[in-house]
Amino acid sequence: MIPRSRPKGRHHSAALAVFLLVQTSAAVFFVGDAASDMLSDPTAPHSVFEALVAFALILGILFGGWQLRQTLETLRAQERSLDAARGALAQVIAQQFQDWGLTPAERDVGLLALKGLDVAEIAQARSAAPGTVRAQLSKIYAKAGVSGRAQFAAWFVEDLLAEGTSSPA
Repeated sequence: MIPRSRPKGRHHSAALAVFLLVQTSAAVFFVGDAASDMLSDPTAPHSVFEALVAFALILGILFGGWQLRQTLETLRAQERSLDAARGALAQVIAQQFQDWGLTPAERDVGLLALKGLDVAEIAQARSAAPGTVRAQLSKIYAKAGVSGRAQFAAWFVEDLLAEGTSSPA
């Protein structure tokens, strides 16, 4: 089976959360230090500078929190879209397999081939001989009107990519 990679957005969200935590810790320190300095000598330039730094850190925390929230909302929306696309692709594949008149065994083999398993892996997964799997793949390719695995996979990918490409002028 092909391993799925973790979405990059999760790493981005974790990095933002860590950054926000460090920034909050620094802000707590600077706010406490600035408050202490302001109570002892409110007109000293050092006290005013620390108060400005504390204010900037608090603004950074608010912006970072907003950015983290936006990132998490985007990630959730992307995951919902991907789940919908997976479901739609599964329906397209099932319908096309039915239109081609594939047997249940051929459907299983075809799906495993689309997932990227080689003949030996498909044979092992189905407890079948590699020769049987090769024969089933040949029948699938013939029914699909393609010459091999690459064209078989491309048959399904082509429709997905067609909307995202422009035709040459």
